[in-house]
Amino acid sequence: MDGKELDLYRETPVRYLGYSNEVGEAFRSIIGSKWVNFTYAVATVYVLADTADKSIKSYRANFNEKNHLKKVIYTTTDTLLWQMLASVAIPGLTINRVCAFSNFLLKNSEKLPKTTRRWVVTGVGLATIPFIIKPIDRLVDLVLDESIRKLQPK
Repeated sequence: MDGKELDLYRETPVRYLGYSNEVGEAFRSIIGSKWVNFTYAVATVYVLADTADKSIKSYRANFNEKNHLKKVIYTTTDTLLWQMLASVAIPGLTINRVCAFSNFLLKNSEKLPKTTRRWVVTGVGLATIPFIIKPIDRLVDLVLDESIRKLQPK
């Protein structure tokens, strides 16, 4: 091993909790808004857990340094922004729009019963999730690298 600590929230299956809202969005036409909102709550708890974890680690690692509190605030802000964008907002919106567009295209088909259409839309949404994860993560990294990360305290 290289001595680097495994990031529980980004390098293990725990990361999938951040995608619970995408699964909820895919199932929206079947489970309804109440349950979709619950999946957003699960994803948000995941985001807050990662933010708290990284903030505590930053607090401990930088305790005796000059800009201790600035470093903790920076870490908290960076983690919260990254997770909310990469795990909740952008992927949730993406799957929502993919499903809405799929539903729009299939709605005009008179041969497809409504229940079947809902399941097809759900399948399209679920099938889309694996393809959006890495590109969204990279996009959010790029956006943060070009903005807030330039303000990282030394």
